[in-house]
Amino acid sequence: MPYAELQRGLDERAELGLLRQRKILQGPQSPHVVIGEQSYLAFCSNDYLGLANHPQLVAALQQGAAQYGAGAGAAHLVSGHTRVHHQLEQQLAAFAGKPAALLFSTGYMANLGVLQALVGKGDTVFADKLNHASLNDAMLLSRATVKRYRHNDITQLAELLAQPGSGRKLVITDAVFSMDGDLAPLPELLALCEQHDAWLLIDDAHGFGVLGEQGRGSLAHCGIASPRIIYMATLGKAAGVSGAFVAAEQVVIDTLINHARSYVYTTATPPALASALLESLQLIAQGEEKRAHLQRLIAQLRSGLHKLPWHLMPSATAIQPLLVGENRAALALSEALRERGIWVAAIRPPTVPQGTARLRITLSAAHSATDVTRLLEALHELAQ
Repeated sequence: MPYAELQRGLDERAELGLLRQRKILQGPQSPHVVIGEQSYLAFCSNDYLGLANHPQLVAALQQGAAQYGAGAGAAHLVSGHTRVHHQLEQQLAAFAGKPAALLFSTGYMANLGVLQALVGKGDTVFADKLNHASLNDAMLLSRATVKRYRHNDITQLAELLAQPGSGRKLVITDAVFSMDGDLAPLPELLALCEQHDAWLLIDDAHGFGVLGEQGRGSLAHCGIASPRIIYMATLGKAAGVSGAFVAAEQVVIDTLINHARSYVYTTATPPALASALLESLQLIAQGEEKRAHLQRLIAQLRSGLHKLPWHLMPSATAIQPLLVGENRAALALSEALRERGIWVAAIRPPTVPQGTARLRITLSAAHSATDVTRLLEALHELAQ
């Protein structure tokens, strides 16, 4: 039976400390969660502003469901594109500082759709080696030529862009790298794109809502704007709900509407989600104190971790990776914290490079200074 072969593959992953398993939460997303009958202080979520269970979003979702029903019922291009979807796209475009925007079901589908619609055979994609899996899969499925450059290595990217070639050129990068927490050099990347007549696709999944004035994201944080920029951000992290959007020039959005297969051939997201996201945008824009509190927590954590035997990677964002190295050691440290009622995920290959297994500590504005102190005390105890 082929199932025996599948089981052998799973057993091999378990031997290497790479088997993935799910934890079942008993309630809403929060810094304090219940798994089974055990309560945990959690540092795993991408709910950076603590909006996932915000009462205003819950109320807006309920009101949206009452007005528009539970599901969209069809693809956007058939009969599933409602007034509230359209209103959200307009507000997202304005919030991101771009002429137009388009909603997608997930960030993964957004990245697949953009690359498949804009580049193909005869074109070239230039990609940071630490980009998210969705960008990696998208560039391979696009059938364009792929050239990868070392992480944040502007010099190598410049050399690759200068090589002779024909067709469209597209540079793709995370804005905040999801496993390292560091930022891409966006102004320098844009300057290279201007110099070599290339487009720049920026995946701001972990910057939107957190960085920049009013949480407008990495473009605002870096003070850059250009028609060459194609901006993607997710809506299930700092925004607290679900989905993603692409913001760009109107001609780009019109091209996606007509050619992005992950948009054309899927049912629209429930309109009630769009209702909740309209409320979320308001909370993000008004969330300066939440972002300031988050920065204070980041500073507290970094100050308290610098004397530990594990290497704290450089990051000024809510993603704070503690490099352990070996897979089993990272799993053991995560388990030891869990025995103390603290949940921090161990991240292992292939999500991160071999030999760089880590604890990915993520902070939220919903955490308190006391929560961070408890984590620090536990890690110092385990370091003895």
